[in-house]
Amino acid sequence: MPGATFRYEVRDGEGTVRLGAVREHAGRLLVLLEGVADRTKAQKFAGATLYAPRESVPLACGEFLDADLVGCAVVDVRGRSYGTVERVEHFPASDMLVVGGRMVPMVSAIVRGIDLAGRSITVDPPSGLLED
Repeated sequence: MPGATFRYEVRDGEGTVRLGAVREHAGRLLVLLEGVADRTKAQKFAGATLYAPRESVPLACGEFLDADLVGCAVVDVRGRSYGTVERVEHFPASDMLVVGGRMVPMVSAIVRGIDLAGRSITVDPPSGLLED
């Protein structure tokens, strides 16, 4: 998506930058930023975090951004409340919702429904997963 504008954060500040080109090399993305034509200028962006505008992030059915899930109420299929999603952790086996300091695997056997409009996630946890 050359021409896309991103917000960036670096050690000594933040700003916006426009994407010139992008390609994959050895399992990594190489990014050319407009106005950053030499190595000296590029050093400023080493370790930078780029943020895309939310509306530009395409999501398939059943995909969610972490920010969509944080703050959602977590209730079981019987209506018992367990609190809200504090954060989402990513592991090779599955993503995890952190609720009340406990991790809830984001697998279909446990997470039965996500209602972003209603800000709730319905779960069917195995015994002991969310109990004290």
